[in-house]
Amino acid sequence: MPGPRPWYSRITDLRPADLRPTAFGAEPTGERLARIERSPHFVDGAFRNPVRTRRLVPGSVPGALRAGLTKKRSRPVAAVPVHRVTAEELAVAPADGLRLTWMGHATVLAEIQGRRVLFDPVWGERCSPFPAFGPRRLHPNPIPLAELGPVDLVVVSHDHYDHLDMNAVIELIRSGADFAVPLGVGAHLEHWGVPADRIVELDWNESARVAGLTLTATPARHYCARGLRTGTHQLWASWVVAGNEHRLFHSGDTGYFPGFAEIGAQHGPFDATMMQIGAYSEFWPEVHMTPEEGVRAHGDLGGGAVLLPIHWATFDLAPHPWDEPIERTLAAAAAEGVRVATPRPGEPFEPSALPEFRPWWRAVAAPAADTEPPTTEETTGTPTTEPEGAAV
Repeated sequence: MPGPRPWYSRITDLRPADLRPTAFGAEPTGERLARIERSPHFVDGAFRNPVRTRRLVPGSVPGALRAGLTKKRSRPVAAVPVHRVTAEELAVAPADGLRLTWMGHATVLAEIQGRRVLFDPVWGERCSPFPAFGPRRLHPNPIPLAELGPVDLVVVSHDHYDHLDMNAVIELIRSGADFAVPLGVGAHLEHWGVPADRIVELDWNESARVAGLTLTATPARHYCARGLRTGTHQLWASWVVAGNEHRLFHSGDTGYFPGFAEIGAQHGPFDATMMQIGAYSEFWPEVHMTPEEGVRAHGDLGGGAVLLPIHWATFDLAPHPWDEPIERTLAAAAAEGVRVATPRPGEPFEPSALPEFRPWWRAVAAPAADTEPPTTEETTGTPTTEPEGAAV
């Protein structure tokens, strides 16, 4: 009779999937995989962008590494002034039926038509699969996720760690919320325990009715990845959320492309756009918009709406100074007459009644070595004493 198997034989029995950290998620199989393969955006074994896109400029890796090691002013010099929003504060219904609370980075709680929609929820200390490594949060969460209160719908733009937080997803399962994700990303959520019947998985230009709202996954110019290689079977998207009286656009991560005008023509006008304005670089110009491109994309979507800058201030993900994205956004917006909301992380506001403009970031931003901090008039075209809320 053979003896017990040696301990090391068990290692050889492991499949590659067994060795993946849980945070890496899972690859699509079965009908989910078949649906991916039927998508017109899935070509030669991978999802493709709406226009030709390179993750990095060829030959830029040495320069990008050098820039990452030598960057300056990439972190605030003092505590970021977070608004500690409470469940009681959020329990008061918005006067006009629409309220936004930017929690930091790309995470936004949108209250629309009596429903609560949470975009790209990230509550972790680091945006990484490993708790001890990766970019660390530069300010605390404005509210613990467990205290946020009811959530009707979670909307995820793509599967990068700074947009899809496994632990946040697991905690949100208890809320009873439905989850809307781009095609293929649902495999991650099921792997983490989200019931399949609570996952709405959409291809670009597909819509679904959830919680009394119409959701549409719209094109974006980016990519997916949770492991060591770029994902091939997970789509990325921007999102339109529409109620009977209000409409919202969330850009997710994206490079600039002409498709914003088509999105605006088909799904606008919008009350507010949540636009990625940070983590840009000359080394990856096609997958993250600059602030000026974010303002341009906002205009392509139809203009007139309030622009809420997102994807800045929370994680250090690019060589630019920490406060540069918001200052460049305000300058570009002033030139185009765009209204910009500049709330502190956690500070609720209604797009129909923007609060008084307060450049809260300037008190904690590292000053440039050779320049004085810009005045409100310099960056927004608005006199410092002007109480007109955001830049115009």
